[in-house]
Amino acid sequence: MWWRKAPLLAAAALLAACGFTPVYGPGGQALPFRGEVRAQAPDTEEEFAFNGRIEQRLGRPASPRYDLAYVLVTEETGLAIDGSNNITRYSVEGTLGWTLAEEGATVLRGEERAFTAYSATGSTISTLESERDARRRLMVILADRVVARLLADGA
Repeated sequence: MWWRKAPLLAAAALLAACGFTPVYGPGGQALPFRGEVRAQAPDTEEEFAFNGRIEQRLGRPASPRYDLAYVLVTEETGLAIDGSNNITRYSVEGTLGWTLAEEGATVLRGEERAFTAYSATGSTISTLESERDARRRLMVILADRVVARLLADGA
């Protein structure tokens, strides 16, 4: 049975030999940001979802060192039309311009873009919930991209 684990052990040994460090592990790239990033106060349900995902990935800020400011713009577009000229599918596109600052000085900045879609073929209630879910998923995607940029570029 040990031979089944041999390729996995060999891969782990090669990664360790080349200096690989898990991003969330001891000494990893995420360490300077863990519990240190405070996103601006949310005004909308979408911003609340975005902030929640940032905190989920980087931890709730106890004594924040960095401030994350952002401008979020979303746009909804019809994608599919049925024979009666009703829109049956929508795309929600989001653009997020962000700035990470330490004591008022900009450390990093960027712009992230993503989209999600939802179906509008059910009842009014199910269509509204599908739209809310698509917007929440969009915020998760955008927050994950911001975190990925923070971890890749470092501070």
